[in-house]
Amino acid sequence: MYLDKTKAENTLNEPQLDMWGKTEQKNLERKGQKKPKFADMFAGCGGLSLGLEQAGFECSFVNEINETFAATHRYNHQLAEEQYFVGDINKLLEVVDNYNEYITDLDLVCGGPPCQGFSMANRQKVIDDPRNQLYKSFLLFLAHTRPKFFLMENVKGMANKMDEILIDFEKHLGKDYNVSYCLVNAKDFGIPQNRERLFVIGNRIGCDSKQIVDDIINAKIKKKFTLKDALKGLSPLQSKSIKNNNQVENESIGYTVRNYNYDKSDYYNFINDNREINVLLNHKNRYNNERDIEIYRRLPQGANSLHHSIADIMPYTSRNHIFKDKYFKLDENTVCKTITSHMKFDCNMYIHPWEARGLSPREAARIQTFPDDFFFQGSQNNWYAQIGNAVPVKLAAVIGKYLIEKL
Repeated sequence: MYLDKTKAENTLNEPQLDMWGKTEQKNLERKGQKKPKFADMFAGCGGLSLGLEQAGFECSFVNEINETFAATHRYNHQLAEEQYFVGDINKLLEVVDNYNEYITDLDLVCGGPPCQGFSMANRQKVIDDPRNQLYKSFLLFLAHTRPKFFLMENVKGMANKMDEILIDFEKHLGKDYNVSYCLVNAKDFGIPQNRERLFVIGNRIGCDSKQIVDDIINAKIKKKFTLKDALKGLSPLQSKSIKNNNQVENESIGYTVRNYNYDKSDYYNFINDNREINVLLNHKNRYNNERDIEIYRRLPQGANSLHHSIADIMPYTSRNHIFKDKYFKLDENTVCKTITSHMKFDCNMYIHPWEARGLSPREAARIQTFPDDFFFQGSQNNWYAQIGNAVPVKLAAVIGKYLIEKL
């Protein structure tokens, strides 16, 4: 489902998405002071962008190759059409001068280039590995724009090649940049998710990037949340019993958009910045067959495919050593396992702790600390892909806070 904000009044009728009030507030804030500008490369749906904006940055330019991901970013951010390049970053580099209005004198360039060639077993140089072409292109964009700061996010396996990566940065950017890096886990920042990622930070304004990294690692978090906190207060759902009919929406399986009165909680205030939200978006369940629903029902929290309660109906028993995590029921009293884009295929590894179904896209988005009025465009499976690929919003906000202090 796609929504155009310019046509949203006619499209939605009731409920309405409260996007315009936020726009007006941001415009008022911008009149008071000039915000540091950033460009977001490989931006996805905009989790990193939103977190940096919450920290006080202003998005100036966006690059994303996936049209649906870009549509979500565009819907939830107040940018002009010409501030987007929707396409391959290598195509952007061919016409990059056309966007100088938005990428000149940037305070920050951020992004998470997809990198498939970072295993320890890979003996090929990172920058020469054809699977890491996008990483090389990110360096070329940095060399062209020369921002005051850069921030690169990636999987923790990238840390295995950091010595070589630091050489690559110096090769492309010279010795002007002071660079450091850290592995951080989202659960250490109050986010109810076990998600470990690598962040590389560099600057050319004379700051000690290692000190910034240490400040981030030692950030004081007032409260840590569990999965139960993230799920509590959303309407209950059942698994959809009709296959291949994505247009069906009702009280049982959920809606793409509906009016909703939330139970206010610390977590609600945390992800929504104490704003009042009156819509429930992308909270819709998918189809599951009867066997899977029974497995969901029987499994206790924290149990996987090997649990005795489902031994008589568990498929793949001859390959249990491979498929032990084919099914996993989440434990409400701990943080969630890493939200990934695999959820677009099924949610068998993300079984709701107290309902016989997988997590809905809205529940996954809440675990990723997206605010409740952040609307995901496209098909339901695509919602999951966007959410799984995103940087947790509140983690991005913490990192942005320590960067903006130096600016």
